[in-house]
Amino acid sequence: METAKRRIAYMGGADAVLERARADYERGEYRWVAQVVNDMVFADPDNRAARELQADTLEQLGYQAESGPWRNFYLSAAQELRHGVRQLPTPVTASPDTIRGMSLEMYFDYLAIRLNGPAAADEMLRFNATFTDLDTTYDLVVANGVLNYTKGRSDPAADATLTLTRSALDDVTLGVATFDEKVDKGEITIEGDRAAFTRFLGLLDSFEFWFDIVTP
Repeated sequence: METAKRRIAYMGGADAVLERARADYERGEYRWVAQVVNDMVFADPDNRAARELQADTLEQLGYQAESGPWRNFYLSAAQELRHGVRQLPTPVTASPDTIRGMSLEMYFDYLAIRLNGPAAADEMLRFNATFTDLDTTYDLVVANGVLNYTKGRSDPAADATLTLTRSALDDVTLGVATFDEKVDKGEITIEGDRAAFTRFLGLLDSFEFWFDIVTP
């Protein structure tokens, strides 16, 4: 946002940029207008005139787009500029079939994506996860804000060792039960520093499905 503010100042201020952008819009220079007015929106998100001009411009680019996906991107962005991010019902993407069809490697990659890197930057955590029904163990390591895993290796110096089944993991992922409930029922056992694993779970972000596309 600071870069956008400085660019607009270099170009003579919001009023001057808006006047020139409108003239370029009338000449059909939509790609250029979209680029310039984007800076205006980021410099001043409450500038209604800039948002409307950007929406009109993206709408024109959408009408001209031969690609269906690009058309949708442009028109969705125009909708956001005019009306904000609409909080519609969130579709369920983590269906039981999807979760159960994921390999454990895919599941650990999913956890790595959710790990909040800056929050985990100073953490050094090691865990073993043994799946009794699959007869396999994974070594999980959180270091430098990143989660890595190795199949078939057990670290004797791990902070904690989890013993569980794949179905127990799926139930936790699908929200059928919480991790603590599974531990209380004996379906998941944890030996070692349970607080360290609880700290790891606290480092996992949950992402909002609806988010800004073209606004700060």
